[in-house]
Amino acid sequence: MLIKTVVIALYALAILTIGVIGLRKTRSFSDFFLGGGRVGPWMTAFTYATAYFSAVLFIGFAGKIGWGFGYSGLWIALGNAFVGVLAVWWLLGYRIKRLTTEYGVHTMPEFFEKRYGSHALKLFAALCIFVFLVPYSAAVFMGLSYLFESNFHIGYTWALVIMGFFTAAYLVLGGYKSMTMIDVVFGMIMVVGVTVLLVFLIHKGEGLTNMTRQLAAIDEKLTAPVGPPGWWPLFCLVFLTSVAPFGMPQLMQKFYAIKDRRSVHIGMVASTILAILIGGVAYFAGATTRLFLSPETTPGAFKDGKPVVDALMPELLANVIPESLSVLMLLLVLSASMSTLAALVLISSSSVVKDFYAGYIRRSAPDAQLTLLMRVASAVFVALSVILAYFKWDTIVAILSLSWGAIGSAFLGPFIWGLFWKRTNKFGALASSIAGLATCLVLCAVDRSPPEAGTIGMIVSLTVAPIVSLITPAPPHVAPAQRA
Repeated sequence: MLIKTVVIALYALAILTIGVIGLRKTRSFSDFFLGGGRVGPWMTAFTYATAYFSAVLFIGFAGKIGWGFGYSGLWIALGNAFVGVLAVWWLLGYRIKRLTTEYGVHTMPEFFEKRYGSHALKLFAALCIFVFLVPYSAAVFMGLSYLFESNFHIGYTWALVIMGFFTAAYLVLGGYKSMTMIDVVFGMIMVVGVTVLLVFLIHKGEGLTNMTRQLAAIDEKLTAPVGPPGWWPLFCLVFLTSVAPFGMPQLMQKFYAIKDRRSVHIGMVASTILAILIGGVAYFAGATTRLFLSPETTPGAFKDGKPVVDALMPELLANVIPESLSVLMLLLVLSASMSTLAALVLISSSSVVKDFYAGYIRRSAPDAQLTLLMRVASAVFVALSVILAYFKWDTIVAILSLSWGAIGSAFLGPFIWGLFWKRTNKFGALASSIAGLATCLVLCAVDRSPPEAGTIGMIVSLTVAPIVSLITPAPPHVAPAQRA
């Protein structure tokens, strides 16, 4: 316990130190929100990967998916790596950098306004970001607090307060500057952590072949290409977590800030490798929970004989990793989560300050005022997320799926078609955004699973945009020959 306390104290000190360094380098809104738009490939690769994977993956998602789907959960890891990372960087990376520079915009709602000439779409997008990213942040705080509760035996509420304080501290001080500097360290910790986890899992299970045989003995479908729940739930999980990143504002922000085309190419390869390693180990570990956990040996992971999905991975880590290395697992999840939280806080704060305040209340707000308001809004957003996490209104997986599904359904159609098809107009963009989000929320309201609701909502969003654009007047920047 003493070693853990000392390591976490040093970790916290490093976070605050980097926050102060970032403060000294932050002189404008662009510095605070985008790092001045000159962030290199390695920093961007690490900050993208660490923003993608968080405590939501390691604590909630991997445990529930692994327990239910077995090895077929690895399809999610492959989809995340080759669609959510590689394809996103390859298809969108430099295109986003170029267009946002040409338009002179800093946020996705601003891009929508400039691309479509629609104030309504900008306001709608800003509202969606704030409303649906608060629960996502709350889910990350929940995962971190569960981990601290099990490792330090401190109350859930105190764990929330502590994590909220340090997240707000380093982000309010230095913004994106601090985030990119510390994300490199976070990423390295994650690489070492998942490697150690994989080695001890295979050692404890007496080899991959033996683990596979034992898992098949429990249920042959746990080692089959498609796990027990079936192909449709698996497809929805792959689609939700791999395609939603094409429209997730906290991930797209990384391309606004990257330096140049060469940086995109280098970052694409590095980020994909990180995703394969981190996602692959996480979902593999989740699949092994059935081998190492049971109501008799690990009662903390079960209630009335049924698994408590948010407790599976913490119990697995406690049982597989030696006590001497448990602090590394703590740092693994902590590192993954801090970056995700920072990205969510920055994006949500910008929706209030840059998109709403500077867009509608005071259009000529001075740069220094915007930067100050971003710091204040970041602290407020952290506080709201902590309060929501305190009430634990659902499981981590459900909260994440709803947040990703809602944002993806609202943004995927207008963002993707707006980048690649000049004929897309504001009518198609608005219709696809509203229809996609409404579909997702209605399906959730009638008790369809959040991954399924999000998947269908995103498909609707992608379908509606071109159809409505074709049956309504073309935007003025499209040449007459292209309007037919």
